Amino acid sequence: MTTNLFDDFTSISSKQWKQKIQFELNGADYNETLVWNSPEDIQVKPFYHKDEFTKVFSVPTKATNFKICQNIFVYDVEKSIDRALDSLKRGADSIRFTIENESIDITQLLEKLPLENITVYFNLSFISIDFVKKIDAFANKSHTAIFCNLDPIGQLAKDGNWFVTNEKSNFETLNLLSSATTSVSLIGINASLYQNAGANMVQQIAYSLGQANEYFNRIEAVNQPIVFEVAVGTNYFFEIAKLRALRLLFNLIAKEYNHTLDCNIIVSPTKRNKTLYDYNVNMLRTTTECMSAIIGGADAIANLPYDALYHKDNEFGDRIARNQLLILKKESYFDKVNNTADGSYYIENITSQLAEKSLALFKDIEVNGGFLKQLNDGIIKRKIQESADKEQELFDAGKEILLGTNKYPNKDDRMKHDLELFPFVKQNPRKTLITPIIEKRMAEKIEQERLNLE
Repeated sequence: MTTNLFDDFTSISSKQWKQKIQFELNGADYNETLVWNSPEDIQVKPFYHKDEFTKVFSVPTKATNFKICQNIFVYDVEKSIDRALDSLKRGADSIRFTIENESIDITQLLEKLPLENITVYFNLSFISIDFVKKIDAFANKSHTAIFCNLDPIGQLAKDGNWFVTNEKSNFETLNLLSSATTSVSLIGINASLYQNAGANMVQQIAYSLGQANEYFNRIEAVNQPIVFEVAVGTNYFFEIAKLRALRLLFNLIAKEYNHTLDCNIIVSPTKRNKTLYDYNVNMLRTTTECMSAIIGGADAIANLPYDALYHKDNEFGDRIARNQLLILKKESYFDKVNNTADGSYYIENITSQLAEKSLALFKDIEVNGGFLKQLNDGIIKRKIQESADKEQELFDAGKEILLGTNKYPNKDDRMKHDLELFPFVKQNPRKTLITPIIEKRMAEKIEQERLNLE
């Protein structure tokens, strides 16, 4: 017989808790002292109580199914195969290939991999009907889950230009591919661009949904899951809520198009808060970010190596990044419980507020011509820049803290000798259709000043 261990305790109401807290504040104002506003204008209270909680939605998450993804840039096919096999042997169960060259032999790349129980993502820097049809034929033959992540709108937003194609438009190419393929998922949405450029969470969700809505409107048949590539930061509970709100709203919008397939969310830690100096702190940041991703319902997580800012891809950095996820999965048991956030009044409340505000912004975008129009008009970039500037001001004033950079920096740290990559915004003057959205880290100005003094 089950015994309720708490029958002897008197229930305390939300009102009683507030009265007790107010008494302990010795006259200080409750709201001014303990309630704070997030960049999304969400009020965060010091406690949440069942008296004030009404669950009005369900966001199923399956931490038991999340996959550890390994990023691989494909230049040499044989080396990429060896690296993929090694990664799978060492614990990865998903691969994301980045391909910039259409001449890559895709069949050779895939046929030597044990594809029975893994998921494969592609980040393609081009759109080619013939290339994607080869991937589709292989997926059909091998029964492998393959996501091509084609995102022309994301390409326009990030690069300023559309993909070069033989067809009249990128959307015509996607429509031709939609009718010519049966086994691969075509559409991906690069939501990480907005986070890395400084957008707040409401903007990240609304802009991602705006992109999805454009594809639903412009592609005749979306018969496979849509992939969201999302970046998460260190605001632990808010990032959990962000992923849950994104999935909730996507399913709400997709239902209007009779699209019944759940989205696939692949998550990576953001670059925006990563630092060049005291770089080992990046491991602490990415660990909590991966934890948020798991609890928030990511289908796959591709961790960011601690040295990704300044080192080329290397075995040690990849191994550390992969091992962080293995520890969370195999030793911390993050994959043992589904729907972990359910019943947390705090997370449920933030999820609800993020969803409401994001849906309101999404509707406003649609009323004013849609996402693509606002992107072309520069409105999306301007709004993101406004949010990024506010965050940068807080960082410059020491109110937004990155340990080892604007708080407790190690003055003896030297990095100039270790730079294999240029870690700052790159200048590339060229002709573009629109001004692209630029990803930029908060610490760049401080780091450039320190490097000049070395």
